[in-house]
Amino acid sequence: MVEDRDEPTIIEPTDAVIRLTATCICGSDLWPYRGAYDVDRQVMGHEYVGVVEAIGSEVATVKVGDFVVGSFFASDNTCEICRAGYQSHCVHRVLMGLIGTQSDRARIPLADGTLVATPAQPDADLIPSLLAASDVLGTGWFAAVAAEAGPGKTVAVVGDGAVGLLAVLAAKQLGAQRIIAFSRHADRQKLAREFGATDIIEERGDDGVAKLKDLTNGLGAHSVVEAVGTQEAMMQAIRATRPGGHVGFVGVSHDVSIPGDLLFGSGVHLHGGPAPVRRFLPELIELIWDRTIEPGKVFDLTLPIERAAEGYRAMDERRAIKVLLTPTDNND
Repeated sequence: MVEDRDEPTIIEPTDAVIRLTATCICGSDLWPYRGAYDVDRQVMGHEYVGVVEAIGSEVATVKVGDFVVGSFFASDNTCEICRAGYQSHCVHRVLMGLIGTQSDRARIPLADGTLVATPAQPDADLIPSLLAASDVLGTGWFAAVAAEAGPGKTVAVVGDGAVGLLAVLAAKQLGAQRIIAFSRHADRQKLAREFGATDIIEERGDDGVAKLKDLTNGLGAHSVVEAVGTQEAMMQAIRATRPGGHVGFVGVSHDVSIPGDLLFGSGVHLHGGPAPVRRFLPELIELIWDRTIEPGKVFDLTLPIERAAEGYRAMDERRAIKVLLTPTDNND
């Protein structure tokens, strides 16, 4: 349901209000859509780019008129946890999904720590990629970093949604030698190869692990990204990783449990969780601004925000990888 609500205003002196240029639907938004959570008129959305329209009295790093990119967690970027690079666990964090950014305007708490301004007003064709940086690119990048992707490494990616596809892109940028994408869908396989995948495995579960072992001399991958959040995906990721290797898990966990004997016997490192997107935003914005990467290719359907329900259906039915929504002001 799309409805009118009161315009957001400055509540705290550290707030900003932005007019959204673009927002989108995340794979994690599909969990409440499918009934996994009890929701009643829940606001939606946590990915956003736009222009600052108002700032609180204590905001110093962004100004009215700036084009900004934010993260799905607002953070102060100054606490000990933030300074260690884990802004998604900031002691003052605010989950933007509780505020909702599938809207024309949004209030951004902790604006100084959350928002990063672009060098200037972006060209229209850069906006999808900048929007991707707000979550799926930053999350895929963190997954690849957590999995220790790098030169000489074989990286495998479990999950061919937007995050998994952008983990492929991240692994390529981080210098991985071989990148194996698990995917059964021709359109997603094509995009995975554009982003840097060298091999595609269509099998899942134990069959997928066996195929990967065949490609890696029986050893498994050095680095594996888990970008789904299901039990099957996590087991596949751990079993596809060689002893001493690393799993970077960023799929939102749904009833995932890891048997102790598997964890003890695997000899793998596990690291992940909600991505500290803010840590990577300056670097990602620069790569996009310089046109080194084009993560916006993951958006394969664009709709006005009034037709958001169509976008949810398209993603739920896997007819779209990721849906970009254009706010009302952009549809006049």
